[in-house]
Amino acid sequence: MSALENEVNKVMENAFEAFKIYKKVSAKKRSDFLRNIGEEIIKLGDELIETVITETNLPEARVRGELGRTVSQLTKFADLIDEGSWCEATIDVSDLEREPLPKPDIRKLLVPLGPIVVFGAGNFPLAFSVAGGDTASALAGGNPVIVKGHPAHPKTGLLVALAISKAVEKCGLPAGTFGFINDDGYKSGQLLVKHPNTKGVGFTGSLNGGMALVKLAAEREDPIPVFAEMGSINPVVILEEALKEDCADIAAKLVASVNLGAGQFCTNPGLVITGKTAGYSGFVEALTKEVEATGGAQMFSTSVLRNYTLNSNKMFSYSEVTILAQGTKETGSENVPPVIASVSASDFIQNPRLHQEVFGPFSLLVVCDNKKELLAVVNSLKGQLTATVYASETELPKNEELIDAILEKCGRLLLNGVPTGVEVCAAMQHGGPFPAASDSRFTSVGVGAIKRFVRPVAFQDFPEHLLPMELQNRNPLKIWRVVNNTLTKESIE
Repeated sequence: MSALENEVNKVMENAFEAFKIYKKVSAKKRSDFLRNIGEEIIKLGDELIETVITETNLPEARVRGELGRTVSQLTKFADLIDEGSWCEATIDVSDLEREPLPKPDIRKLLVPLGPIVVFGAGNFPLAFSVAGGDTASALAGGNPVIVKGHPAHPKTGLLVALAISKAVEKCGLPAGTFGFINDDGYKSGQLLVKHPNTKGVGFTGSLNGGMALVKLAAEREDPIPVFAEMGSINPVVILEEALKEDCADIAAKLVASVNLGAGQFCTNPGLVITGKTAGYSGFVEALTKEVEATGGAQMFSTSVLRNYTLNSNKMFSYSEVTILAQGTKETGSENVPPVIASVSASDFIQNPRLHQEVFGPFSLLVVCDNKKELLAVVNSLKGQLTATVYASETELPKNEELIDAILEKCGRLLLNGVPTGVEVCAAMQHGGPFPAASDSRFTSVGVGAIKRFVRPVAFQDFPEHLLPMELQNRNPLKIWRVVNNTLTKESIE
């Protein structure tokens, strides 16, 4: 057995033993743990900021903003489990007088799955990595977490992992509650997913990477869920009246969104769909002007830059694609300027290769001759994280079929905005139909992400003292109670 196999076995065995204890830890102790993780990360101070900047080329303002988001996520999950209703504790009381058969006492709640393997993301070294949303939501749900660090920022990952380990020790939790493997190859990830102690996987990354993990998990003797966010081109549909009234404003917003962070966001608007209507020529003129006046930005790793160059060049190689505008680039710099290309709707529909994501500051403008063609373009798309509609208020009811078609393709539908900037809140849905995510029923952002790593269990006719605290009548938290077939939400004092 190799040293790597020994390391994986050890961390997974520790996680399995820790699960026996951690799953029974009180909600208060889990919330304290999450808050302590945030405190330990903040204590890393400038060392963490400087390490992220060095490893990723990200500007300081972006890194500090992401640090704030990371700690905020941990706090939000702590607040969630303090409040308590997330576990959906439901009490359906018995009715011994019911005819022809007595009704049993049945009580249900959500319980943790077990050790969860999390794959850190490359483009978010803090908020979607070692202490990111996957880790926070899995820990909040009562699951030990083992993180496979991303090779693009190994020192950052190690610093955060040490901070979490300090919080584990400070809170008196089993050491196996959190584990970290900092390996730059694929082998450790494969071993972690296939290990019999692993009960679920969280992943943010490419379609190829996500589907490889889904395949591994499905081939196990006991298949496990993989919650993978795998990419999106986030179509933006611009209707006639909006294009005519606000073409310059829409163009400015789109270019800024496409170029944000060198286009290294999973919500980057990589596809713009509109028609040759009254405002079209003004929109193209404004779009070209905005792009040409926009400077490039540096990508966070050489591998991402290499893939962007390869995929964008492949897009430009298709004869039906025309480069509409390209941003400025300083001589000798490694900055990547934004690019907008264009293609006709008929060519786009006929060539599925044009539907592929180009991860970076790139967007493809699809030009439609009429509404029928616009609808056909939308129907040709696969699942997306987001979709955006620019429309006047009077246009929306006139385009119900189109709006319904767009809704079928996405997890978040925006009106008159840009998809970059994902709010971390209870109502957020960051996921979508395949291939944007492996399971469109769940989100990877916001407190709803906890639902990925728990499962429902019903207890029938159990003595109260043997029930989980959440299902006992003396539980002070809010629960659902069913009496005489009437469902109410109440707080038992």
